[in-house]
Amino acid sequence: MSAEYVIRLEDPRQDEVIRMLSALDAYLESLYPPQSNHLLDVEALCAPNIRFFVARRGVDPVGCGALRVEAGYGEAKRMFVVPEARGQNVGRAILRCIEDQAAREGLALMRLETGIHQAAAHALYRSGGYAECAPFGEYRPDPLSVFMEKRLVTR
Repeated sequence: MSAEYVIRLEDPRQDEVIRMLSALDAYLESLYPPQSNHLLDVEALCAPNIRFFVARRGVDPVGCGALRVEAGYGEAKRMFVVPEARGQNVGRAILRCIEDQAAREGLALMRLETGIHQAAAHALYRSGGYAECAPFGEYRPDPLSVFMEKRLVTR
């Protein structure tokens, strides 16, 4: 039985969060070449148009995700759940927090980019209502990328 977790907006410049982001970077770098990794570093995650969420079980971070607010849409970035917390709906809850924040900010569309080798991420996004779309924003077509979007109900 898993312990409860709490998801909050947090500053990404915390040592334990930086370690979690480094683990995500290492994982992505093991799957894709640099030109196919669209990573936001810790300083970029502190930009005014970023909302960064951390899921914690007690004091320990078990996952994270960010909303990047763009003109007309939100983008999910830096979604990650530590291996020991996977399969416990932490990723789904983080994604829901990102979408809820986007809706509160009046965004009617969520978008994301993920890699072709991340089947669990594809399943999460599809089950959450995301469908494949064309590249958007600064992204260019990449055979290693999957682009997805979902319409939101704004509040």
